[in-house]
Amino acid sequence: MSEIEKLILSDKQTIPTDKLISSLLGKKWNLWQEIIKFAVGNYKDISYSWNYYNDGKRWLFKLVQKKKTIFWGGIYSDTFRITFYFGDKAEPSILASDLPESVKNEFMTGKRYGKIRAISRKVFDETDVKIIMKVFDIKSKLK
Repeated sequence: MSEIEKLILSDKQTIPTDKLISSLLGKKWNLWQEIIKFAVGNYKDISYSWNYYNDGKRWLFKLVQKKKTIFWGGIYSDTFRITFYFGDKAEPSILASDLPESVKNEFMTGKRYGKIRAISRKVFDETDVKIIMKVFDIKSKLK
């Protein structure tokens, strides 16, 4: 089963709310909230929304800073995933960062979508949240 098949929130008529997401994530709701509070509390001009995308037949969470998309979020039956997309110019910043080598390797060897690559992480615990915060910081500083 591919990752996209495991995503939930496929009913276009069921708009994701905090109550629904909380019920789906259970104990991981706190991790989701921690990431959102981090973004809103530490960066200017942050907004976010749930949008239904017909190409994937799923609801995805989009967080932006001004007009720049910082990350996408998707809900799974047991957790959630945060995905950042970077152009090649981000490579020096990512490699120079204190991100774990496994994350840097994922970026360097990951599938290319034209000129962009992803850093994507399923969130299971606080360690994953800390990595997302570091990647968020890198993404928000890029022009």
